[in-house]
Amino acid sequence: MTDALIDERALSKLKWRCRRGLLENDLFIERFFKRYEAVLTERQAEGLRQLMDLSDNDLMDLLLARKEPEGEQATPEFLEVLGMLRTPL
Repeated sequence: MTDALIDERALSKLKWRCRRGLLENDLFIERFFKRYEAVLTERQAEGLRQLMDLSDNDLMDLLLARKEPEGEQATPEFLEVLGMLRTPL
């Protein structure tokens, strides 16, 4: 993964992939894109994809810091994007 910015097409696909079943998760993700979409790198996009592989409830637990990533989940990209998602307004 690189620190190059993702292109418009990749951003559009990523936004589509990030749609969730829980409104609470969607609110975190919407805030993330409003804040970072113009500067999102390929590496960060990969971290976001890893987060989107989680179930809605597991994602919500991480976003609210009710639990922390463990094992192979805890990649640098995953942790960076989780921190970005957790950052309050």
